[in-house]
Amino acid sequence: MIAVVARRSILPAFAAIIAALALAFVGASCRKLPDEPMKLERNLLTVTNQSGHDWSAVEVWLNTYYRITTSSIPAGGRFQAPLDTFVAGYGQRFDFRRMQIRDLRLTAKLPDGKPFELKKQFERGGLAGALGRQQ
Repeated sequence: MIAVVARRSILPAFAAIIAALALAFVGASCRKLPDEPMKLERNLLTVTNQSGHDWSAVEVWLNTYYRITTSSIPAGGRFQAPLDTFVAGYGQRFDFRRMQIRDLRLTAKLPDGKPFELKKQFERGGLAGALGRQQ
């Protein structure tokens, strides 16, 4: 009878420890990850300037042929554009519904006049990604 009483008094303490560990785990996993500097969500590109410097003469290139420009993106600022607004040299527009995105890069100038380039890293899919093959 004494052993049963001891187990009952340990059970609430054990449950409280498990609940505290679960809350700590959930709190740690809910931490917000930093945004990607160039984020694609369906037909929308969002560029976030996470640096402490303004970017001027900004050009964003899609698949090395299609381009969009903006005069500047301030430090901590954001620029958004639909992918259908990207235009090639002869006026062809990028068609989000029919074309695959293989390359996305940004070029700009920093306040001191130095060039700045940012390239989005894509995850490889299909068999190349599963087998770890080089592109």
